[in-house]
Amino acid sequence: MKISPLTRRRLKRFRENRRAWYSLLIFTALFALSLCAEIIANDKPLVMSYDGRLYFPVLFTYTESEFGGFFDTEADYKDPFMLDSIEEKGWAVWTPVRYSYDTINYETDTPPPTPPSLANPLGLDDQGRDVFARLLYGFRLSVLFGFMLTLVTSVIGVSVGALQGYYGGRADLWGQRFMEIWSGIPMLYLLIIASSMIRPGFWWLLLIMAVFGWMGLVGVVRAEFLKGRGLEYVQAARVLGVSDSVIMFRHILPNALVAAMTFLPFILSGSIGVLTSLDFLGFGMPPGSPSIGELLAAGKSNLHAPWLGVSAFVTVSLMLSLLVFIGEGMRDALDPRYTGNRK
Repeated sequence: MKISPLTRRRLKRFRENRRAWYSLLIFTALFALSLCAEIIANDKPLVMSYDGRLYFPVLFTYTESEFGGFFDTEADYKDPFMLDSIEEKGWAVWTPVRYSYDTINYETDTPPPTPPSLANPLGLDDQGRDVFARLLYGFRLSVLFGFMLTLVTSVIGVSVGALQGYYGGRADLWGQRFMEIWSGIPMLYLLIIASSMIRPGFWWLLLIMAVFGWMGLVGVVRAEFLKGRGLEYVQAARVLGVSDSVIMFRHILPNALVAAMTFLPFILSGSIGVLTSLDFLGFGMPPGSPSIGELLAAGKSNLHAPWLGVSAFVTVSLMLSLLVFIGEGMRDALDPRYTGNRK
């Protein structure tokens, strides 16, 4: 795929912004690590041998009876009986952190929450779960949720803004009045009411937040289409009989997307912040999910365990700061009037 000279200049300008470039590298590395959470923090072995056969518990589910047990339920690899059986007839390769996000550590001398130790680098929360594992899985959940919400809301917002800006007139007028009314509906109240009737989950939250979060890009795209529909090449395309859909998506939309792309990192950071806030208030993901907001709430409820609040706060702050720096770099790289060089 050939890259145009304009795109090369924009990429070069983005790389010259060292703060944005390093933020992108750090965020990409952290997200890549979170995608491999199952092989970093897990209560199951990566690979094990039993009675001469190889097993991969991280990828597949095995019953206890396959390893000399008595039940056909899923094997508990932290059970002392299971550990002795594996050690007697085979071997196992464990993950660096031998706890998943929902694993409860019963081998503590003091009741949870317990401070950081060699076995639990960031300590245990108030339910005895490893904080590092919950942050690792929670980071992945938050970023994936933010990516999906940003994608859905951007598609809706760009489409609505394109229709309003291109056709103008009544379509634009009624569209603006609808947005004014729709933006006045309190999303938090609706979430509270819905959570009392339906158990909140990943897809349910995504649907509710997408219904109210699509208006962020409408104004930018609408302005670009209002300006673009009066340009000479657009008027020439109309005279030649080109359809409205082709003019909108082939001739005007690429220019509008340049302005819209600068807002995407900020929309992503806002989506992550909203999910964290809802989890903190108890209206987000189901209890037990790897939620950073839930860990913040645990830190507020256990002020004598500062490692809970501090670790969650540092994770959220780092995540959102990196996204803001990336967004600033994209904004400067796509702005033809910008000639400076942020460090």
